[in-house]
Amino acid sequence: MAQSHPVYGRIDGPIVIIGFGSIGKGTWPLIERHFDYDADRLVVIEPDPAQANFLRQHRINHVPVAVTQENYRELLGGLLEPGRGFCVNLSVDTSSLDLMRLCRELGVPYIDTVVEPWAGYYFGTTDNAARTNYALRQAVRDEKARNPGGTTAISCCGANPGMVSWFVKEALLTLARDTGRDVAPPATREGWARLMQGLGVKGIHIAERDTQDRRVPRPRGVFVNTWSVEGFIAEGFQPAELGWGTHEPWFPENGHRHETGCQAGIWLERPGAITRVHTWCPTPGPQFGFLVTHNEAISIADYYTVGQGAAPEYRPTCHYAYHPCDDAVLSLHEMFGSGRVQEKHHILTEDEIVQGIDELGVLLYGHEKNALWYGSRLSNDAARDLAPYQNATGLQVTSAVLAGMVWALENPNAGIVEADEMDHARCLQVQRPYLGPVEAHYTDWTPLQDRWELFPEDIDPDEPWAFRNVLAS
Repeated sequence: MAQSHPVYGRIDGPIVIIGFGSIGKGTWPLIERHFDYDADRLVVIEPDPAQANFLRQHRINHVPVAVTQENYRELLGGLLEPGRGFCVNLSVDTSSLDLMRLCRELGVPYIDTVVEPWAGYYFGTTDNAARTNYALRQAVRDEKARNPGGTTAISCCGANPGMVSWFVKEALLTLARDTGRDVAPPATREGWARLMQGLGVKGIHIAERDTQDRRVPRPRGVFVNTWSVEGFIAEGFQPAELGWGTHEPWFPENGHRHETGCQAGIWLERPGAITRVHTWCPTPGPQFGFLVTHNEAISIADYYTVGQGAAPEYRPTCHYAYHPCDDAVLSLHEMFGSGRVQEKHHILTEDEIVQGIDELGVLLYGHEKNALWYGSRLSNDAARDLAPYQNATGLQVTSAVLAGMVWALENPNAGIVEADEMDHARCLQVQRPYLGPVEAHYTDWTPLQDRWELFPEDIDPDEPWAFRNVLAS
C-alpha cells in the first residue's frame, strides 16, 4: 500500500530550483510529495551536464546554464512571475543576497541553505575578515534592517544552519522541564534569550558525527564526502569562527573581533577544516571535531544575546564541531597536506553506503545538568526508506528546506528571516518524519576529561567549558 504524505499547500506559478546537486536532487521529490503545483511550471537551473539525463528522464524542465552576476536578473526575470511561485536556491557560487533582493522585488518567496557569494569570493581576497560568514551574514542583516517586512525570504535553512536552531529551542524547553521549571515557550527573541540565560547555559556546540561509509576504500586524489564537496571545501578554507560567549575568561592569540555589526562572533587566523575542538556526541562519546565556520554559530549567539555589542550582559559561545565521514577526513588530510584541491570529487550515494548514521544535534553545556545533546540520529538505511535520491546527511538538509518552504507559504510577508526567528515547533512538525530518532542525551563529560596526562596542556581547570579547553592544542 502506497504511503500517503500530507500536502501543505499550493504553489501557484513557477517553482525555480537553482542547483541540482545532491541537495537539489533530494529536495525535488519532497516538493513533489508535499505541495500542490503544476509540474510543467517547475524549472531546474543546473549547468552540470551530469544531471541532464536524470532531469530529462523525469521530464523536469532544465536550463543548463550557470547563474552569474552578469546574467541573473535577465535569467531569473524570464522564469519567475511577479507575486507567484517560489525560488529555491540550492547552488554554490550564486549570491544569496542578490537573488534574495531580486525575488523580493518581484514578490516571489525565496529560500536558501547558506549565505553564498558569487564565484571567486572565498579565494579572491587575502582579507580573512571579509571572507568570514560573519561578514556574509551581516550583509543580509543589513539588508533586512534597510528593507523590513515584505515578501518572505528565508536565509540559511538547511540542516545546519537551519534545523539546529530549532533543536536549540527544543533543547532549552527539555532542559527547563528536566530541571523543574514550568516554562511555556517564549513568544519573543528576548524571552528565549532570558530563558537560556536563566538556565545557565554557557554555550552550544553544533555537535555532529557522520559514520556513513562504503565498502570501497577511498582512492587517492579524490575528495569524497556525503554532501557537496565544493561547499565543504569552500567553508573549510574560510577562517574558523564562532559566537563568543560572556563566560569566556581567555581570548585566543590568533583571534580577531569584529568592530561593526552585532559583534556576536570572533574569527581565528586559521582554516576551520584543520582547527580541531573537543566535543561530544551520543554514539562516539568524546570526539574531535573540526571548527568549520557556519552561519548558525553567529546567528545563535546573536539571537540569544541579552544586551548589545561586544560586552553584553549575556551571550553564549556557539560553534560547529564537525566530524565528517571517515572518507572526508582522509580527503581533508590529503588536501591540506599536498596544498592542492583534488581534481576529482565524489558524493557518497545512498546506494553505495553500506552502514552508518549522521548524528547531528546541539550540545548545550555549562548548566546545572552539565551538558545536553539534542538532535537527529538518522541512518542511511532509514533515509533510503523515507525518501529517494539522498543519504542521511542529505535528508536532514532537504527536509529542513521543505519545512522552510511550508513556513514561508504560511507566513508570506515575514520579510528576511533566519531559522532562529521562525516558529520552531511548526518547522519541526513538518520535518520530523524525515529525521529518524530525535533524542535528548545528558552527559557528565567536560573538555577537561579524557586528556593525555603524559603531555600537559595549557588549560583552565577553573572553567571546564572555557573555549581554551575546547580548542585542541
